[in-house]
Amino acid sequence: MTTTKVITDKAPAPIGPYSQAIIAGGLVYTAGQIPLDPATKNLVEGDIKAQTEQALKNVEAILQAAGASMKSVVKTTVFLKDMGEFARMNEVYARFFSESAPARSTVEVARLPKDVKVEIEAIAVVG
Repeated sequence: MTTTKVITDKAPAPIGPYSQAIIAGGLVYTAGQIPLDPATKNLVEGDIKAQTEQALKNVEAILQAAGASMKSVVKTTVFLKDMGEFARMNEVYARFFSESAPARSTVEVARLPKDVKVEIEAIAVVG
């Protein structure tokens, strides 16, 4: 199977040995995205809503670079530092997936990179 690496400057550059996303078998698999502003390279300050918004903007930029979109997402995984913030995260999430909600898993984790509140990854159909 052929794979294609996805790279865009409209999302944070990888900070380790991984790709922003990989296209394989007609699907794009994004790396988990945290609320890092690609322009400033700084974390977005604020509550879970602000952090979810930036993480999803990063996912969206990567999907666009891969030839996909939020409408073509079939599965997401959301990692939360505190499941008590699920409803507030979900308010923002719902705006990004208002037309077609993908399958989703949401899990609470002990710690996320750079101690952020949320990390989101997606799988989408390309083309």
